[in-house]
Amino acid sequence: MKTRQLGNRGLEVSAIGLGCMGLSFGYGPATEKSAGIELIRKAFERGVTFFDTAEAYGPFVNEELVGEAVAPFRDQVVIATKFGFKDGEAMAGLDSRPERIRAVTEAALKRLKTDRIDLLYQHRVDPNVPIEEVAGTVKDLIAQGKVKHFGMSEAGAQTIRRAHAVQPVAALQSEYSLWWREPEHKVFATLEELGIGFVPFSPLGKGFLTGAINENTTFDKSDFRNVVPRFSEENRRANAELVEVLGTIANDKGATRAQIAIAWLLAQKPWIVPIPGTTKIARLEENIGADAIALTTDELNSIEAALAAIKVVGDRYPAHLQQRVDS
Repeated sequence: MKTRQLGNRGLEVSAIGLGCMGLSFGYGPATEKSAGIELIRKAFERGVTFFDTAEAYGPFVNEELVGEAVAPFRDQVVIATKFGFKDGEAMAGLDSRPERIRAVTEAALKRLKTDRIDLLYQHRVDPNVPIEEVAGTVKDLIAQGKVKHFGMSEAGAQTIRRAHAVQPVAALQSEYSLWWREPEHKVFATLEELGIGFVPFSPLGKGFLTGAINENTTFDKSDFRNVVPRFSEENRRANAELVEVLGTIANDKGATRAQIAIAWLLAQKPWIVPIPGTTKIARLEENIGADAIALTTDELNSIEAALAAIKVVGDRYPAHLQQRVDS
């Protein structure tokens, strides 16, 4: 697989990473541990060197899974994890106090079975803690050798600038895909100016862009998509046109919808590294295959024209869980 520089801080990773959250959290019952380890190791065999986890995934168990899975080749991969929630529980509220960041880092190092975290993200901006304090704390951890790079997630341009002035930000991770393009307008110019890489999560629209989900799909009771407005039966029906258009483009290219969706992301900027997640090796292989697909200018223009005629329906989070993104 090709590699990319994630920003200008010397962080080189595979062009496509692996989002590991779904192996333990969010999309129904957790994957059996041995199967999760097999999938992560298979990804490495196929050239993936960038693995994304967080204390909140589980909580805690996903970091343990990733740590065990990559142990045989730890020095050949980049591990990203995150702090930012009270007690590691996403529903418990935000907590980016310096003492919490330090405690999370120490615990994550143990769970990941490593002596350093390659990329440590603030999972969400905490309005109760000045971002300068957050960046300063991570700067200290970098000086101590416990962390190598600082990242942020779902942060706005002004917050990124303030943090970057204290400790250079290597990467921003936010949702970005063919059906959620807000980062293009809100942060891309800032990232390019400051030399910050971009890591799109949910690059396949939480599975919707693959075509495997339709208005009749039912989700496991523990699947968080049950409460996402964009995934209501009515909105899935309304958004089907996007999947149909993607399917036409994919057929013309001899690829799958997922591959076109990922290839489109890769074509937007050379410093973008998507992290699709999956629990199935066949889907892993499919996603990785997007690295070999080069979309021409005409094809990209055709996709743009098709998307311009489609209105995506439904919010990406329920009202009570809207993530805070600064201007």
